[in-house]
Order: sequence, then C-alpha cells, then structure tokens
Amino acid sequence: MTLPATYAILGFAIALEVIGTSLLNATQQFTRPLPTIIMALCYGVSFYCLSLAVRVLPVGIVYAIWSGMGIVLIAAVSVVFLRQSLDFWALTGLGLIIAGVAVINLMSKSLPH
Repeated sequence: MTLPATYAILGFAIALEVIGTSLLNATQQFTRPLPTIIMALCYGVSFYCLSLAVRVLPVGIVYAIWSGMGIVLIAAVSVVFLRQSLDFWALTGLGLIIAGVAVINLMSKSLPH
C-alpha cells in the first residue's frame, strides 16, 4: 500500500471514529438499536482501517494520529452541534494535540517521508 493510500485510510478511520463517538448520546446507553448498531459499525470499520494503516506505519504513530485527531474533531463537533463551550485551557490543550500530531508527521524519522 502506498503512503498516500495509508494516510487516506487513516483519515477514513478517524472520520468513522468521530461519527461513532458522536452517536454515543443517541444510543441512550445502548437501548436504541439503530444508533447503537451504526455506532458499533463505525468503530469496527475504524479499527479495521487502523489495522491496514499499521501495515505501513508504526502502530504507536498511527494510534497517536488517530486518537489525537479524534479528540480534536470530537471537541469541534461538540462545540458546533451540541452547543458545548470550551474554555481557554481546553482550547490550549487541543492546540497542543494538533501541534503534537504535526510534529510527528513533519519531523519524526519513525515515518517514511
């Protein structure tokens, strides 16, 4: 698999994880079947995509990117769609996560460039 395809699959895994996490409230503690099934499918396919990405990239790096970007995107979803607010420190922490993902991708010798 090529490096661009690996990153595309990783991006898809991140998107599915964000969708799955966004559906957690809609499952109402897994009592609503349809949102629960969709959430579980999103997580399952997301992990499958992660398994493909770790064929090319180190597992620690893949997981750092997946979890870091998932955190940032879920925070954005919560602000935009759930009308939740983030204070200065939450935004600062999210900025540091983004910076960490950028450093990994731009500077790490653990990744093929």
